Amino acid sequence: MSTTMALARQSWWPWARRVVVWGFFGLVAWLLVTQARAIDWSEVFQAIRALPAATLLAAGALAASSFVLYSTYDLLGRHLTRHKLGAGTVMGVTFISYAFNLNFGSLVGGVAFRYRLYSRLGLGSATITRVLGFSMLTNWLGYLVVAGAAFFFWPMALPPEWKIGSGGLRVLGAVLLALSVGYLALCAFSAGRVWRVRGHTFKTPGLAMALLQLAMSCLNWSLMGGVIWLLLQGQVGYPHVLAVLLVAAVAGVVTHVPAGLGVLEAVFVALLSYQVAETTLLGALLAYRGLYYLLPLAVALGAYLVTEMRMRRSRRRRLPGRAPGA
Repeated sequence: MSTTMALARQSWWPWARRVVVWGFFGLVAWLLVTQARAIDWSEVFQAIRALPAATLLAAGALAASSFVLYSTYDLLGRHLTRHKLGAGTVMGVTFISYAFNLNFGSLVGGVAFRYRLYSRLGLGSATITRVLGFSMLTNWLGYLVVAGAAFFFWPMALPPEWKIGSGGLRVLGAVLLALSVGYLALCAFSAGRVWRVRGHTFKTPGLAMALLQLAMSCLNWSLMGGVIWLLLQGQVGYPHVLAVLLVAAVAGVVTHVPAGLGVLEAVFVALLSYQVAETTLLGALLAYRGLYYLLPLAVALGAYLVTEMRMRRSRRRRLPGRAPGA
């Protein structure tokens, strides 16, 4: 019997695990609150108001382009599974899921909303799982390439007091690029191979599909970095901003904080405050949250409510014995 199974049988283990998890979240919350109290928020809001309208419009256009691009990820899964939902419907579901995913976490947005909406639209669980899995794979494959290139070719300049060279970042970048090359090799030489993971089957795509995955996801991560770079008005080089965003993305996943609230800001302040004033950084990041998180969430909430009402009306029309127009 493994150690994990033995621990699981102990009545105290689930409670101990919960205490550790909640203790960790409590520590994170305490650190964020402590840091927030030391910030002059009036200067932060002044930095937001000082952002030129043209900069906000350009950043908003990049954010919109990123959302449109991400909304096509599930079309790749549609191609692989051959389900019959229309392209517009698939993109709508993906957009709603992505907006809720960003703000409430992957289990709520990326998973729960996809299963709810797709199942109501007639897709089976196996098909939804394959579409969801392929979309997630697409997203993180692009991350491997963009992060690998950023860390290897343009290793970020860390704060002087950290006393850490760029050698470690270059090694990490090389590893990430090697993983992405390995995926391409797998698709090139094992296309069509079926993998079984926890009762679900996944088929290895061909090389052309893998290259399309990487191109789409790399562009999307690059657009996200471009939004923040524009809001910082070029005070930091684009590769550096992109690299910090990639670090913050992983930090948000590891901490499981919804929307990476506070985590994104903490990473940027830690890595860029020696180059840019803290209030300017936070102003740009709050503007980024407004453009890339909150505004799409408002649109997605309206789209979700409209979708739910349409599906309910459609179900009522299909009820047996219901007269048309009743």
